[in-house]
Amino acid sequence: MAKPPLPSEYLPEVPSFTVTSEDVTEGEIFGDKHVFNDWGFSGENLSPQLSWSGFPAETKSFAVTCHDPDAPTGSGFWHWLLFDIPADVTDLPTGAGTADSKIGVHSLNDFGTREWGGAAPPPGDPHRYVFTVHALDVESLGLGSDAMPGAVGFNITAHTLARATIIPLFGV
Repeated sequence: MAKPPLPSEYLPEVPSFTVTSEDVTEGEIFGDKHVFNDWGFSGENLSPQLSWSGFPAETKSFAVTCHDPDAPTGSGFWHWLLFDIPADVTDLPTGAGTADSKIGVHSLNDFGTREWGGAAPPPGDPHRYVFTVHALDVESLGLGSDAMPGAVGFNITAHTLARATIIPLFGV
């Protein structure tokens, strides 16, 4: 069976920049520290460290998202939506995706929480976890933490100057 398309395949083309991580690697299986701690999983549920550079000079804020397009839902699964990150923040440490983080605004993910929700795929082929950093042309999206993933995605897309993506894998 063919893999579902990546989320960016449906979005307008924009320039790219660079995102790197000390915790996850493009195309490689990541460790248990980024795995959910429920639903039969015993991971640490920590968001990975991410750093970015080379974004447009006119960037006014960033958003970070993580989407699993391989989740058996028909629409994938949103693991993380963090936005209104100030333009001078270009690094998120490991574990920055907690509900009490003071960096930006966490909105609802598909677990129904306002934080990073770690990998928790059903048995089978490894899933792709699409971490995207969006450089935005506004300081704030004007949304609150109760915003649904679709509304956040719509507003991110409307204000994206450039985006950078890293896609690690996880499976059981």
